[in-house]
Amino acid sequence: MGPRGPAPRLGTGAQLSNKLHRPREIFDELKKGIQLVNHFVGNLTAMPIPLFLKPRMLIATAAALTLSACFGAPEVMKGGSGKRAAAGKPNRPQAVGTPSFANAEAQQCAFELKQAGVRFTPLPNQDHGGGCSSIDSVKLLDIGTPVSGLGAMTCPLARNFAAWAQYAVKPAARKYFGTEVVKIETFGTYSCRNIYGGRSGRLSQHAYSNAIDISGFVLADGRRIMLDGGWKGDRPSQDFLRALHKSGCRRFGTALGPDYNAAHYNHFHFDMSGNGYCR
Repeated sequence: MGPRGPAPRLGTGAQLSNKLHRPREIFDELKKGIQLVNHFVGNLTAMPIPLFLKPRMLIATAAALTLSACFGAPEVMKGGSGKRAAAGKPNRPQAVGTPSFANAEAQQCAFELKQAGVRFTPLPNQDHGGGCSSIDSVKLLDIGTPVSGLGAMTCPLARNFAAWAQYAVKPAARKYFGTEVVKIETFGTYSCRNIYGGRSGRLSQHAYSNAIDISGFVLADGRRIMLDGGWKGDRPSQDFLRALHKSGCRRFGTALGPDYNAAHYNHFHFDMSGNGYCR
C-alpha cells in the first residue's frame, strides 16, 4: 500500500446523505442552488455550466426532490421544526366526545326550556354514523301534557314543540271540543333515514333529531282525533287540526300536513329547518 494520504472527500451522495438529517441546511442549499440556476439560466445555451457548480446544483436538486417526497411541499415546514401540517378537519362536525350545550346559543335554549317549566334531560352529543347525529339534544320528560314516542330532540325543536302544545293544542281543544287534550301521539323524533324513508335522496331532518311527526290527540272524554281520518272528518275535527297546522307554520321552520303529499296523509311533520315553509 502507498503512503497514507489525506482522508478522501465524501462523494456527492454521501454528502447528501449527511445533509438529509439537517432540514435547515437543505433549505439553505436549495436556496443557493436556485439562485445560481437563475443567474445562469439565460446563458445555458451559450455557456456550459461550470464544473464546480454541478455538485452544488445536484445537491440542491436532490435535496428538493428528497424533501418533497418526505414532507410534501416546503410550506408544510414551519420554522424548520420538521413537523407536518395538521390535517384538515372534515366538513361535518365530529360529535363524539364533544360536550353538549357548550355554546351560548344552546345554553340559552336550555334556560328557556327551564323557564317554561319543562322538565327534560340534556343528552350527550352523538354521531350515529351515516351522517346521522344528535347534537345539543334533550329528552323531554314533562311538558304539561303526556306525549308518546318522544326520543332525542334538538333543543330548539323541543322548546317550540312544548310551546305549541301549551299555547296551541290546549286552547284549540277547548275551543272546538269543549274539553282538554290528555295525550299527544307521535310517530317519533330521531330516525336515521332519508326523506320519506327512501333508499336514496338527502337525509331527513329526523336524522339530526330535528323533526317530530304528530299523528293525533286524545281528549279527556276518550275521543281520539287522528290526522288519518280527522283531516277530512267532521267539521270540529277539521277545524281543530287545521288550526294546529296553522300554528305549527308559525312556530317551526317547516310544517307539513296531509295536503302536502300522500306520504303525510296521517301526520304533521314539524322541523326546525327552512324558514317558515308551510304546506
